[in-house]
Amino acid sequence: MRTGGSRFRPDESRVHGQPFNQNDRQPQNPVPVHGPQDHVQSSIMPMQPVAMPDLPMHGGQVRAVMQHFPNAPAPYVDLSTGISPFAYPFTVPEADIFSRLPERDEEWALRQAAAQAYGVSSPDMVVSGAGSQSLIALLPFILPAQRVCLLGPTYSGHAQAWQGNTVPLTQVQNPDALHAAATHRGTVCVVCNPNNPDGRLLSAAWLTDLADVCASHGSYLVVDEAFADFCEDSVAHLLPHPALIILRSFGKTYGLPGVRLGFLLADGDFAARFRAALGSWPVGSIGLAVGQQALQDTAWRQHVRQQVFDAHTRLLRVLDAAGLSCVGQAPLFTLVNTVYAADLWRHLCQHGIVTRIFSDQPGRLRIGLPGNDVAWARLEDALAHWQSRTPDIESRDRD
Repeated sequence: MRTGGSRFRPDESRVHGQPFNQNDRQPQNPVPVHGPQDHVQSSIMPMQPVAMPDLPMHGGQVRAVMQHFPNAPAPYVDLSTGISPFAYPFTVPEADIFSRLPERDEEWALRQAAAQAYGVSSPDMVVSGAGSQSLIALLPFILPAQRVCLLGPTYSGHAQAWQGNTVPLTQVQNPDALHAAATHRGTVCVVCNPNNPDGRLLSAAWLTDLADVCASHGSYLVVDEAFADFCEDSVAHLLPHPALIILRSFGKTYGLPGVRLGFLLADGDFAARFRAALGSWPVGSIGLAVGQQALQDTAWRQHVRQQVFDAHTRLLRVLDAAGLSCVGQAPLFTLVNTVYAADLWRHLCQHGIVTRIFSDQPGRLRIGLPGNDVAWARLEDALAHWQSRTPDIESRDRD
């Protein structure tokens, strides 16, 4: 193990037979984007329905998926998560951090770095935790909600967090319906921006208005900005705001999901209550050290931002060449709309490529960014075989 100033590049640790992680795309106009519906000409017979195996709840569970495809080539290419394939090359901390408890000033330094990176004025408005999912799970125990309204379809973790409570939960698909829900006192409005999985991006101006409506009616707005680091529509600059709570993911942007690090941003009083509920040592020593390094490295983040946009542009070009329609404005992934989503998912799995299929959203397939030449070649080859297997696929999806 390299320690004390040595530079760790995560790609160096990958060995034959182990999965890759990847995804990308550059945002356009910050308005709601709704994916087009697929239409199939009546004269064209669809493929036979594809039997789907039991799938993991989230992306990234590559071994659980690929056990159903024992003849697929390795190493597997994981395009299922929306995690950046460009991992931060952190310096491995000294080994003694593992033999002592984290210090309070280390956690403070991490929150200070996060405040600067996310554009809030004080570390007092930052809560650090073991991934944003752990913070989402705790929200129902901190927020005084009478009802919850989600703008969906969206990341399932939010609904799962609230379903264990007695609070009524509804999901709307029209942003105006969420705006109306905010006028009912005690409503917790939840928005993912950019949204997962369709990449819909709402403008900061629209979210600012919604936050103000929530504040004037005794409601709250939770904005999950897990994929927002490469976008321009964060509302973190509004803090402190009496109704606004923001979630940020570290692992997606920095390509280090195994560090398990995430942040909640809110006004100082709410953040203090949340930290008290989390208790001591909410983040482990690796998360404290690596998180502070990465968050302070603005030059690296700007460089990777361009890499992500370039990779996203290439991904859209590759999918378009295969006759597949894509939607969304999220830089780290794109969403394919096709009536053949299940068949395409299985086809890619058979070529050793894992993408994200949704049992409750038929016709949708989320695809992240390949991160190296091997992954790009595998994807391009698989899509070429897909086209040869389904010569009419372009006309079917675009008619």
